[in-house]
Amino acid sequence: MSADELVYRRVFRAPRELVWRCLTEPAELAQFWGPRGMTTPPDGIVVELHSGGRFETLMIGDHGSYRMVATFTDVVRPERLAWVEQASGVHTTGVLTDLGDGRTEIVIHQRHVPEPMRSPEARAGFLTSLDKLEEHLAQLTRGEQP
Repeated sequence: MSADELVYRRVFRAPRELVWRCLTEPAELAQFWGPRGMTTPPDGIVVELHSGGRFETLMIGDHGSYRMVATFTDVVRPERLAWVEQASGVHTTGVLTDLGDGRTEIVIHQRHVPEPMRSPEARAGFLTSLDKLEEHLAQLTRGEQP
């Protein structure tokens, strides 16, 4: 792994199909996308779920907003999702593995990550987004509405 790469791993107590749905449907993405303190309204999310399709999110927080504009490079339901961000050049690949016991492992590999996005603060912010996803999945598996 080179200096401009990051890898995140997390195991969720949720079936792979549900994790996939949360990663690919705007109404679900809006529940967790972005670090704590930021929101991502559903009308700020575009998901054209095919290779070459658009993937856009608008995160809004107290200190401004950030729009990610990306293009899907690989979509293999329900196991792999990859995109490249035009502005930064970051290439993100998420691989979902069904662990066979109702849990799903996700491995997120980011390449060509600019220095500011590799800082401890930025990485900690990314992890809070995974925390929010874990909380959202827990609500869904308990049958609660967000």
